[in-house]
Amino acid sequence: MPATYTFDVFSSLDSFGSHTGNWGGYWGKQGPELLDRRLALYGEEQRMVFGANTYRAFAQMLASSNEGSEVRDPWVTRMRNLPATVVSRTLQEPLDWPDATLVSGDAVDVVARLKEESVVPLRSHGSLSMNRALMAAGLVDRVQVTLFPVITGQTGEAPIFQNAADFDLELLESRTLDGNTLELIYRPSPHA
Repeated sequence: MPATYTFDVFSSLDSFGSHTGNWGGYWGKQGPELLDRRLALYGEEQRMVFGANTYRAFAQMLASSNEGSEVRDPWVTRMRNLPATVVSRTLQEPLDWPDATLVSGDAVDVVARLKEESVVPLRSHGSLSMNRALMAAGLVDRVQVTLFPVITGQTGEAPIFQNAADFDLELLESRTLDGNTLELIYRPSPHA
C-alpha cells in the first residue's frame, strides 16, 4: 500500500502562506495548543519532502536564528531531525540538514516513487509550487491547513493555491487551537 502524503501548510484567512509585514512568525498568533499540536504531529515517524525553495528558506532561517527563538520551536527542531527528501535540480550536496537526501528530477516522479517505496507517511510543510503540481498529479492524500486568524491583504505573499487546479475537498478532521486558529485536514479530489 502506498505511503500517505500530506501537504501541510500555514495560511492567513486570505490564503497567503507568508507575509512581508511586521506580524512576526505565525502572524503573532501562536499559542500553547498550536505549539503542542505541532510537536505531536512531528513526533510521529514520517519522512519530510521539500522543494528547493522551501529547503533554502528553512536552512537560512535556522542558520540565522538563535536558540530560544520561535524559529527554533521544539516542533521545528523535531521536523529538522526527521529524515527528509529534498527535490531539486539546482541544489548540490552537502545539504545543511541532518538526515536529508537530495534527489534531482521531476517532483511528480520522485514523490510517486517515494509513495511506493516508503514504509512511513510522507509530509511536506510549505513547498507550494511543488505541492500544487503533486495535487494536480493526484499524489496528495491530505491537505492540512493551519488557518491563522488574520487577513494579510497588504502584506501577504506566497498565495498558497494560486494557479492550482480545481479540487473538491472532503473534511476529515478539524480542531480549534488556542481559541482562534483552525487546523483543517481535507482529502482532495479533482473537480470534474
